[in-house]
Amino acid sequence: MTNKDHTDLSGLCIHTVTTRPWDIEEAAKRYSAAGVKGISVWRDVLEGRDIRQTGEMIRDHDLSVVSLCRGGFFASKDHNKRSVAIEDNKRAIEEAALLGAPLIVLVCGTDPTQSLDDSRKQIRDGIAAILPEATAAAVKLAIEPLHPMYADTRSAINTMLQANDMAEGFNSPFVGVAVDVYHVWWDPFLKKEIERCGEKQNLFAFHICDWKIPTADLLLDRGLMGEGCIPVKQIRSWVEAAGFNGFNEVEIFSGSYWKEDQADFLRKIITAYKDLSNERI
Repeated sequence: MTNKDHTDLSGLCIHTVTTRPWDIEEAAKRYSAAGVKGISVWRDVLEGRDIRQTGEMIRDHDLSVVSLCRGGFFASKDHNKRSVAIEDNKRAIEEAALLGAPLIVLVCGTDPTQSLDDSRKQIRDGIAAILPEATAAAVKLAIEPLHPMYADTRSAINTMLQANDMAEGFNSPFVGVAVDVYHVWWDPFLKKEIERCGEKQNLFAFHICDWKIPTADLLLDRGLMGEGCIPVKQIRSWVEAAGFNGFNEVEIFSGSYWKEDQADFLRKIITAYKDLSNERI
């Protein structure tokens, strides 16, 4: 157990994709006014903007830029597509540096026309290709394992074991792991692999939401914490016992919540976060 205080909002971060209808300026203003202290920025909201000025705007609202989402998608049978992905990830590193984001979350990619082993090798090669730029820019890379249901088209890294093995293989303080409860809650070895992250000091990010029952859409129907079956507070206790003291990042893809008044949705997020802090494990 941890003695970390979750009764206030100092540890709460929200991803811009969670309140997708808002632009970055509206999101920053609203999050800050609500007392939220962290924001993770998705690259789409930066289009057409001066990225350095956007970072300054965020900090003027007393928000920490927690991460930039997302890099990755390294795997492809097509060599040209792999090259394009590497160049796009290098651009993401530049964007992160301009924004003042210390971390890029990697959704690593896969290709259903080849073996998962081939995709994993390409992911390793892709990270190796961008690591010099990330190191020079002091931008960390977090490998995020995705639920196995996404092994067809989104990621060949599907367990914490795979993510840890790959991250440790680089032996770099700039390559680590992101834990998203939506993707890993089912894993019988989750606690052990989180402890392993603690030993290697490579747990870079912690994302929270819930798995709704029934789930209407496997991509766009995530729930608020407490709406589903994920033991979010228990997983958070493991993460913190492993030494993680960063933000709790709310990342919710939800077609239904995006249709709501986003100010009401933000209030629901904050209520769910506070309720989570009061729940027993």
